[in-house]
Amino acid sequence: MIFDVNVAMTWLLFLALFPITFFWSRNAWRILFKRDYSHVALKRGEPPANPAKFAPFAAAINLVGAGIILFVIVGIVTGSMPYATWSAIAGSTIWMKIIFDFILSRHAHMQFGRKG
Repeated sequence: MIFDVNVAMTWLLFLALFPITFFWSRNAWRILFKRDYSHVALKRGEPPANPAKFAPFAAAINLVGAGIILFVIVGIVTGSMPYATWSAIAGSTIWMKIIFDFILSRHAHMQFGRKG
């Protein structure tokens, strides 16, 4: 194996999966069991008017994302997933988590009627 940019990026993505899984599962734990809604559906750092209403959705997004990434880590360590498969699953999961968090935050902050 020759150390080049591709190998460095592969290792970087693999090593980044561990803290990503930790933070997403910790957020889900805080939302579900500690009832800490301080990170639910933030828009520009501000929580929505009723964060408890959107907490189950935020917890589900975090749990599903952490579960998929954990599945990928196990697949990598056991050698059952080739590079193309695990990198595609991990990358798609990271992007979908970002997109779903964005959608949830925008939906939680919707205002009806006149602004002002």
